Parts: sequence; C-alpha cells; structure tokens
Amino acid sequence: MRRTRTLVALSTAVSALAALAACSGGSSGGSGSSSSAYTFWDPYPQFDASAPWAKLVQSCGQKAGVTLKRTALDTTELNNKALLAAQQDNLPDVMMVDNPFVSTLVSAGILTKTSDLHLDTSAMQPNIIGAGTVDNSAYGIPIGANTLALYYNTDILAAAKVDPSTIKDWASLTAALQKVKATGKKGISFGAIGTEEGTFQFLPWFWGAGGDLTKVDSSQGVAALSLWKNWVSQGLAPNDVLNNTQTTSWQEFATGQYAFGENGTWQLANAKKAGFKYGIINIPGINGGSAPVPTGGEFVTVPVQKDSSRYAVDAKIVSCLTSNTNSLSTDTTLSYIAPVAAVQQQQVQQDPSLKPWVSALAAARGRTSNGLGTKYPVISQQLWTAVQSALSGGASPQAALAAAQKAVDNHQN
Repeated sequence: MRRTRTLVALSTAVSALAALAACSGGSSGGSGSSSSAYTFWDPYPQFDASAPWAKLVQSCGQKAGVTLKRTALDTTELNNKALLAAQQDNLPDVMMVDNPFVSTLVSAGILTKTSDLHLDTSAMQPNIIGAGTVDNSAYGIPIGANTLALYYNTDILAAAKVDPSTIKDWASLTAALQKVKATGKKGISFGAIGTEEGTFQFLPWFWGAGGDLTKVDSSQGVAALSLWKNWVSQGLAPNDVLNNTQTTSWQEFATGQYAFGENGTWQLANAKKAGFKYGIINIPGINGGSAPVPTGGEFVTVPVQKDSSRYAVDAKIVSCLTSNTNSLSTDTTLSYIAPVAAVQQQQVQQDPSLKPWVSALAAARGRTSNGLGTKYPVISQQLWTAVQSALSGGASPQAALAAAQKAVDNHQN
C-alpha cells in the first residue's frame, strides 16, 4: 500500500493543525530499514524510561519480537513532526495521536485502516472509536478517553444549602451559583481561552443546548453562549475565564473559593490533593439529562509504510498496547476511561471515583465525528473566536456566532 496523496494535501493538513490542541498531557524515529528495529511515537514526554508506560511500550515490542524505539513529544510537536515525516517518507511504525488529528492524517493519506491490519474494534464503545473513524472506517485504536464534568466543593455547597443532586438542568445550576454568590463565595470556573481548549470547554454547553457544529449560529448555539455571557456579567463566573486554560481554571477551583469547576478526568489526582471535600456531577443539558461532552484521548495508529511486511508486527504492537489487561493498568495510570465496557467496570471496581466519568463518557461525542473530519478545525477556531468576542463584550452572542458561521461558510466555499 503506497501513499498517493499529494503534498498539497499535506500542506492543507499543516494549516489545519494550528487549530488542534490536545486535551491530554527525544530523538527522532522513522520506519527505517532494519526489520528488528521498530519505532513508536507518543505524546507523553512526562513519562521517562523508568515510568510504567515506557516499560509497557518496551514490553510490547519484546512480545512482538522486535526492539521498539520510543520517542516522546508533546502533542503539537508530534503532530507537526508527523506531517513533516510523511513528506520525507520517514514515518514511525506505530504512532499515538490526539483523536481530532486522526482525520487530518487520514485526509493526507498517512494512516492505515484497522481493518487492513486485521485489528478488531467491535468491542470499542461506538462514540469513542467514532473519533477516529472516517467514512465508516476506523484508523486506529483508542488507548482510552477522557472528558469533562463539573467538580464541586462540598463545603461551599453545604453552606449555600445547595444539594448537588438537585442540579439537573441549566436553571437549577444557575440558581445554585446565585445561592453560592450570596454567601460570599465564587460560582464556577471554566476555560474560555481562544484556543482549542476554549472550544473543548464550550462544547458541552453548545451540544447540551442541542447545537449542531454545522450551524454554529443556531438558536441553540446562541442559548449556550448567552448562558456563559450571563454568568460572567452577573459575577457568577470570573472575567478571567477569557484567559483561562484548563490548567489555570483548575488552579482557581483548587483555591477552595469556587463552588464548581468545569474540568477533566486528568485532574482527579489533583482533586484528591486539593485539601477539601469534592464531588463530581455530569454537566447538565439545558432542559435536563447529561449534556454530550467531547472525548479527549489518543489513538494508537499505524502510518502507511513502504514495506507492507512490517504491518504484521505493527498490528501485534497495537494489540498489545490496547489489550484489555494493559488498558486497565494504562488508563487508570493516565486517568483515562477505557474504551471497552468490561474494562470500564473493572476500573470502577478499583476506583469508585471513576464512576461519574464512565457515565459522562456514555454521553460523549468525538469532535470530528458525524462526518466533520477536517472541517472541524475551521469550525472550532470560529467558535472559540465567537466565545471570546461575546464574553469580552465585543459583540452579542447572536452577532458573534453569526460572524463565526459566515467565516466558516466563506472558508468552505
């Protein structure tokens, strides 16, 4: 199987890359010519060679009968390096990529279908594998997934006489924020920074209102942006949400002054060290129920190789990294939820605090799912631009989203 897409496709992919930032968090490698030396890239530079993750990668290479050379890069660097390596015919054998980047690599002709590798994805949760599916074909195996929910400060809610179990929709959440403010505490912290992180944080409210990313200026989208705008205007959320990343938003919640913090699975370890009692609830939809939340997490993929004989070993490596046994230990370490229901149940048995995250992921969506693919980065950039415009007072929510939709239409036409 040879890559036949042109460098024009790769150039387009490079420009799309700027809008894709991960919600996760060496020397170069390449496919090379040695049959016993295989290369593997991942976006986990925080794990050195002594970490359990690095040891798992090494052991999977050994089980496949090869030496597996690991290169760890941060997500943005890995994405850029992948596109450059494709132009130079120097892609690794196996590569882990952030899920919204999968469709960009597919459009550039870089990835191999899992079906061509004889990898079985039937046990994967459909909405999780969906983030790496293009035209009904999967192009990788999810290592796990993370997503968003609402952390809450138990003592602050108790002092405000708010029972978190009564928060079922936007009205009850806003009423809770108002009660908290009346006690002198702060309401909710979230990240509305003008990057992919801002879109990632906004999507549960956008989707929870019934919004559709193919029409960002719908009445549902306006309702979601108006909710955030009203919270900031009424002092229920701080003005600095405009500059908040998910990290700085968490730091605000961790001060113990905020009733709620919208954040991800990856903050669980920090929550346990925060020094106050906390709980977690799903982000509510406008009229009740759990709002759809975006899936974060990486896919283990196999780039297209000039030497097709390498695929058999590549498939063994992928199967090892994503096996149920390894998934249980890996996802728990990475604070990911496994993509397979049976493993999710084992995770919850080991750590009951993961239960609300399993529930949240049941309602989750891939950002590039439903055929959006490489259209998503453009939509996302315009969406976070609209959020910034509305929250800063530059435009009304309706005007900001109308401008966003116009920009998307102009780009696609």
